[in-house]
Amino acid sequence: MSVASERWEARRAVEAIVMVAEAPVAAGLMAQLIEIPISEVEAICAELAAEYEAEGRGFELVRAAGGYRYRSHRDAEGYVKRFVVSGQSARLSTAALETLAIVAYKQPLSRAQVSAIRGVNAEGAMRTLEQRGLICEAGRDPGPGTARLFATTPAFLERLGLDSLSDLPPLVDFVPGPEVIEALETSLMADSRPAPAGNGA
Repeated sequence: MSVASERWEARRAVEAIVMVAEAPVAAGLMAQLIEIPISEVEAICAELAAEYEAEGRGFELVRAAGGYRYRSHRDAEGYVKRFVVSGQSARLSTAALETLAIVAYKQPLSRAQVSAIRGVNAEGAMRTLEQRGLICEAGRDPGPGTARLFATTPAFLERLGLDSLSDLPPLVDFVPGPEVIEALETSLMADSRPAPAGNGA
């Protein structure tokens, strides 16, 4: 078999493996299965991704959770939303989303720590996230009681289209700058001052 034929066969193998996989497939695993170097698998994935984009396909090949997977193209999101029947997949509540954000940025941490940060009991939200496979036990707290510690799962990264936790946007992006806080404080102080007494008639 010629070098060109081997390359073509490797490309077809990568496409077939990623197509049937239920989770992102690591380049190292594909390299073992196809018996080619990891660098060649990564080069093939980059080529395929560029070709799909150039051809305007309705799907794309992306890195997520440390591997490669297919997903619908962002431009086709409207059609996908029409396809997904309302109620087919229940959405997370605001409480669950807030809890998930805390775990993502502060992991690993216990239920009690999450509740302390949120200021309300997070037991229900934590159970929901664990059942959805978005968080999982990641060890035990060495302190008294050896509470279970939780962290996000590869499924969390996959859902967000992230390759690793380092791809999460920095928290500073969501915190208002000092000038905004100062203006808010000034406004609140002004609102709290007593109204001036009238001159009377």
